[in-house]
Amino acid sequence: MTTNTSPTTKKIVETAIKIGMILLLFVLCFYIVQPFIVPLVWSLIITVSIYPVYSRIVILFGGRQKLTAILIILTLLLIIAAPCFVLVGTIASNIEELVTKLSDGSLTIPLPTEKVAAWPIIGESLFKYWTLASTNLLGTLQQVAPQLKMLGKWLLTSSFSLTVSILQLVLAIIISGILLVNAEGGRLLAIAMGKRFVGERGEEFESLSTETIRGVATGILGVALIQSLLAGLGLVVADIPSAALLTLACFFLAVIQVGPTFIMLPVTIYVFSAHDTLFSLTFMAWAIFVSLIDNVLKPLLIGRGSRIPIVIIIIGVIGGMIFSGIIGLFVGPVVLALGYELFRAWVFEGE
Repeated sequence: MTTNTSPTTKKIVETAIKIGMILLLFVLCFYIVQPFIVPLVWSLIITVSIYPVYSRIVILFGGRQKLTAILIILTLLLIIAAPCFVLVGTIASNIEELVTKLSDGSLTIPLPTEKVAAWPIIGESLFKYWTLASTNLLGTLQQVAPQLKMLGKWLLTSSFSLTVSILQLVLAIIISGILLVNAEGGRLLAIAMGKRFVGERGEEFESLSTETIRGVATGILGVALIQSLLAGLGLVVADIPSAALLTLACFFLAVIQVGPTFIMLPVTIYVFSAHDTLFSLTFMAWAIFVSLIDNVLKPLLIGRGSRIPIVIIIIGVIGGMIFSGIIGLFVGPVVLALGYELFRAWVFEGE
């Protein structure tokens, strides 16, 4: 028995099979590339951000692109990745030393001064537990054992996540060196893809994306540098131990948009216990100023020179970070800027 299949039905079946195969191919490609998506996105951001510097150095080196890319990779690893590993290593060694001292009973906590009890709100409670910890550390630790267990789990998880992020950053820096050498080809590919989506405005949209990424990168790094330098100045004046390491930590926290508050808050508590009231209040005011100054500087630096309204950029930065973390800081404003331009093109079409 034979069945007659119309040409239209056969064409529909063949088309469905082709579409299914293409979708299957895309799904497989996604799962294969998925572990590298974050480093690849970071490498694109790094490449776009530092390409102007790369171009100038290539000219100075007589057109030696590979040599320039290698030098830039090594410099970035030295400036960004190496301090991160040093910071993680220092934290790990300090934790190990703390555990060792707790185990052999050699850890001692100095008694608090009477000024601690006079602090508003938390003074009396802090003085009580501080004194108890100074005289009976083991008993105090037993009282707060459940909280310490939760804190330990959080620290372990955070340390693992931080280590993975640093390794991803190292991989992204290495990939960015390869992309720098092939930057012109990548730019032409981006323009071609843009033209497939938006026609002749593809090159304009490529330029807009590049401009937005560089503006955000300049703003974030600039604000982080200013905040960390101001924080470091306060730490040096207050004669805080390991001021250089804490300044580096402030820079790192500012870059990842956590801010230096997590460093300045415990340091401020230490200053109140070690210095007189006037100096402590002055340092606290300085710490608050340093922690909040990014709210003023970010709009000024990120939106400088951009053709997109600053409100769009700031909403993109904040919304992108809430949606997808640190990478969203860059992806958010780019997506919103492109959407804004497409909306304008649709509204004012033909004018």
